[in-house]
Amino acid sequence: MRFSIPGLTFALFVALLGGPALPAGATPSPHMPGVAALALARQVIAAADHGGLPFAVVDKKAAVLTVFLGNGQLVGSTPVLLGADHGDRAVPGVGARTQSGQLRKGDRVTSAGRFVSQPGRNLAGESVVWIDYDSALAIHRLRPGTSQQHRATRLASVGPQARRVSAGCVVVPVAFYEAVVSPVLGRSRAVIYVMPEADGAADEPLAPSNA
Repeated sequence: MRFSIPGLTFALFVALLGGPALPAGATPSPHMPGVAALALARQVIAAADHGGLPFAVVDKKAAVLTVFLGNGQLVGSTPVLLGADHGDRAVPGVGARTQSGQLRKGDRVTSAGRFVSQPGRNLAGESVVWIDYDSALAIHRLRPGTSQQHRATRLASVGPQARRVSAGCVVVPVAFYEAVVSPVLGRSRAVIYVMPEADGAADEPLAPSNA
């Protein structure tokens, strides 16, 4: 499976997949996913690479997360915060350093690849969706604390570069986590596709990372 495929319009993609669908009680996000994420999702569905599981696409260049049901129907899309350091591979030992709060320069990377996620909890007991537990890479809510207002402002920013502020995790608005991430990705295994940001990497096969 490759990233480089012709672009599709949002309307055409939704028509091919039968239209958006939402879990009971969820509300759609007004944010529309980019062409690259939709094109990758169409490829995933055509190849049945997700094995019928719910799946999500993280477009690192746009700093956007898009979530789909197992039948390929679009649930929602949202801007996200991503790792402050650029790169597509986790640095060795980053998981342990994240848990101990001893991150180094270059550690704050959102790894690219295909991941089989699972719901769980972090050390604080917060519910998260683990993308890659060993490297402490997860999807989680915007957390309260001294940096919350700063990060909320970054999440609202139009430019994706302004949203590169996390320790590596994919950070989503609280409302989106509760309405979309938790009911779709937070109840069982799912497949997360994190698109690379490096130039030229878009033409490389998207190999499994932990499947």
